Amino acid sequence: MAMVKVSPSVLTADFLTLSDSIKKLEDAGVDMLHLDVMDGIFVPNISFGNPVIKSIKAHTSLPLDVHLMIDRPHRYIEEFAKYADLLGFHYEAGSDNAELLKKIRELGCKSCITIKPATAAEEIFSLLPLCDMVLVMSVEPGFGGQKFMPQALDKIAAIKAECERQGLKIDIEVDGGINAETAPLAINAGANVLVAGNFLFSADDMGAKVKEIKSL
Repeated sequence: MAMVKVSPSVLTADFLTLSDSIKKLEDAGVDMLHLDVMDGIFVPNISFGNPVIKSIKAHTSLPLDVHLMIDRPHRYIEEFAKYADLLGFHYEAGSDNAELLKKIRELGCKSCITIKPATAAEEIFSLLPLCDMVLVMSVEPGFGGQKFMPQALDKIAAIKAECERQGLKIDIEVDGGINAETAPLAINAGANVLVAGNFLFSADDMGAKVKEIKSL
């Protein structure tokens, strides 16, 4: 089984003390930072954009896992690729997905396709060779603190099986409702990258929580 990677979502952090939180996460041994970009159109919420990501990039050595929850993401890929290490967008967002995945790689980032809970795993099977990672949403995108949807587990397992069938080594990330109870379920289904928000940022000892996930 692949080593479990932890990608904390900073969406639930206190942005006035974000640099302190990032330092704590670095000390805790997380693998990357998950940055949720929301436009109020593709999802019913607005978060932050490239100026914030640029600032974070200047103050951490952690890879930036940028998750675009935006309409027609092709319009902004070049800008976000300047600071992202791994750049993902939604299959459902209305772009030429194959060309966009290729472009992300051409711009020097690792590529990721993301699917919402209602999207079948099979819909992205043809895109897998163009992906470095697939992100399975286990909640409806747009807000933190939602409950994990167990139907995501079958989807993760199906993507894992298809990657093996195609002979591909692709990270499978899961985002939404990850905690001490749901993390083992996601890992057993085939995920190896876990996005955690409230579970980490509400903890008195984030390092202990990261170790708990990585030990699964």
